[in-house]
Amino acid sequence: MTAKNLQEVLDAAGNTVELLRNSQLGAYIYPVVAAEFTNWQREQRAWRDTAVLFDQSHHMVNLFIKGPDALKLISDTAINSVANFPVNMAKQYVPTTAAGNVIGDGILFHEEEDEFTFVGRAPAANWLMFHGETGGYNVEIVKDDRSPSRPNGKQVTRKLWRFQIQGPRAWEVIEKVNGGPVEQLKFFRMATMNVGNKTVRTLRHGMAGAPGLELWGPYEDYDDIRETILEAGEEFGLEPVGSRAYSSNTLESGWIPSPLPAIYDGEAERPYREWLPANGYEATNALAGSFVSDDITDYYTNPWDLGYGSFVKFDHDFIGRDALENLDHSRQRKKVTFAWNADDLGEIMTSLLDVEGPGYQFFNLPNANYGSSNFDEVKDAAGKVVGLSMFTGYSANERRGLSLGTVDPDVEIGTELTLTWGEPDGGSKKTTVQPHKQKDVRVVVSPVPYAVTARTEYREGGGWRSQYA
Repeated sequence: MTAKNLQEVLDAAGNTVELLRNSQLGAYIYPVVAAEFTNWQREQRAWRDTAVLFDQSHHMVNLFIKGPDALKLISDTAINSVANFPVNMAKQYVPTTAAGNVIGDGILFHEEEDEFTFVGRAPAANWLMFHGETGGYNVEIVKDDRSPSRPNGKQVTRKLWRFQIQGPRAWEVIEKVNGGPVEQLKFFRMATMNVGNKTVRTLRHGMAGAPGLELWGPYEDYDDIRETILEAGEEFGLEPVGSRAYSSNTLESGWIPSPLPAIYDGEAERPYREWLPANGYEATNALAGSFVSDDITDYYTNPWDLGYGSFVKFDHDFIGRDALENLDHSRQRKKVTFAWNADDLGEIMTSLLDVEGPGYQFFNLPNANYGSSNFDEVKDAAGKVVGLSMFTGYSANERRGLSLGTVDPDVEIGTELTLTWGEPDGGSKKTTVQPHKQKDVRVVVSPVPYAVTARTEYREGGGWRSQYA
């Protein structure tokens, strides 16, 4: 019998962890955009030294939410407060389950009265759609799904193009494109600017650690907008960033992109699992890494684990509120960067040349993640697991391997721990895994964001980005 929904997939599998660990989906793909325009190291350095054009047009869901209950839907499902959420402002949206565990996140744009656009990965978008359709809300929701991971030569279109201009010279590019000065609004405030003969919407951002803008508009204008920005930015050293380097930016800025959506157990979430398709993100999500537990809940994270504790506001009722109120917030894990030992990473790299044995799990550059949700165990000197590494890669700006992850609250910045790279027993059956042996890697617990520029420039935005500033 063919499964009709996620719940039936889980029932047939019996063991959720083994189902996800052996998913054939592989790593999360950033589709359509060319892998490199020059080379990934040059593109990484440009967001620190000059300016870059990030192309975000294809890898995220657009969810258009409209109606008199749109704000109520958001308030009922988000840990964030919407008490101050006027038109022309954006917020990071973080929903949790009834048990207080994170489903995902994304950005909500308040574009017009009673009109919002969610931009992000599938888990949070699906959660909004489910509650919007089944919760009795007076809303209309239109989904513009992300582009196919492998379009196989077929034409791909979206409703919107979406770019970011970032880097220390970004504002010079922006003002040349606009044809005059552009006001530097507060972080996550929205306005408009000119690009050629078009007026486009903008969001004040700072993803690369310096003032920048996100811009968007109708997809049919994609080519003209992109060419206009690149031409204007040439004198300032603007580089278009390919999909290979793009995903590694978060290692420096500090956002963990792919927590496992915490929806695989719990009676409160059963109707949601019965609503989700049998072949969707949640059913095919590939779980990867050295941390292996038979209990799927051991892979769940709460807002404090991910650095979102300051987002939690108890000025409104929301799903998961009771559970989060009952947590001892001071004893939750905290988000950190793990800085990898260069010699240990070098051994992993050179094992590709080992003709005698299987070597270590390969470390792709600059994004080394080989699952959609990644969990490598991190141990203290006594061998106790005190944290998890959840997103791993290499920064040409920092000249080292870095991981984003979470550790026990009493682990201090500067502590050396041991991260286990690679999966046990030669590896799972994922398509992104070759037979390998595991490698213990020395890592130093470091601030997040790791880049000093990002920690300093993000101070005005508050939240997790400025906690170490």
